[in-house]
Amino acid sequence: MIQNTLISLPNSHLRQPSQKVGLITSETKELIDHMRDITLEWEASRPHEVGVALAAIQIDIPLRVVIVRNDFDNKSDTSFSTFINPVITKYEGELVEDFEGCLSVKDVYGKVPRYSKVRIKALDETGTEVRFSAEGFLARVFQHEIDHTNGKVFLDHIKEEPLAFYALSEEGNLQQLDYEKDIASSDTLWGK
Repeated sequence: MIQNTLISLPNSHLRQPSQKVGLITSETKELIDHMRDITLEWEASRPHEVGVALAAIQIDIPLRVVIVRNDFDNKSDTSFSTFINPVITKYEGELVEDFEGCLSVKDVYGKVPRYSKVRIKALDETGTEVRFSAEGFLARVFQHEIDHTNGKVFLDHIKEEPLAFYALSEEGNLQQLDYEKDIASSDTLWGK
């Protein structure tokens, strides 16, 4: 039985690439169920946030498995789709800056540039290959999660952008952080 919990920065495993899944087994399906449970558990304690997606590395399992919520706008819909060994086969559209947060990056949000459309190839949880396009927020979610499988976190895209870092207030509003004080020399965010 999988007992892993969420890991967060400064855990160095978040910046290491994950391994491809060679064979989908009952353990893979147990991992997927556990990822869903962990995401919903995280969300339950946060009135202003929704658990949108999770990569297996975020619970310290270095496999290329990603779950994505089926309905981002309905917190009562707790269904997710699974993507195994996902890759972006093509970036399209324009680069759009928007806010991102992460279950593995505590209390910091960023205004991150991402492509507005991507094409993705993956396996579903039965091992069937799926190919599809994602646009808008869904494209952003896939870029964020596939970055996790490649050992990147959203902060790595904006490290040199002092005005791109935010925190969530108790009222649920994003407020800009002081880059020099809160971000630039943070051992938590960047390691030692």
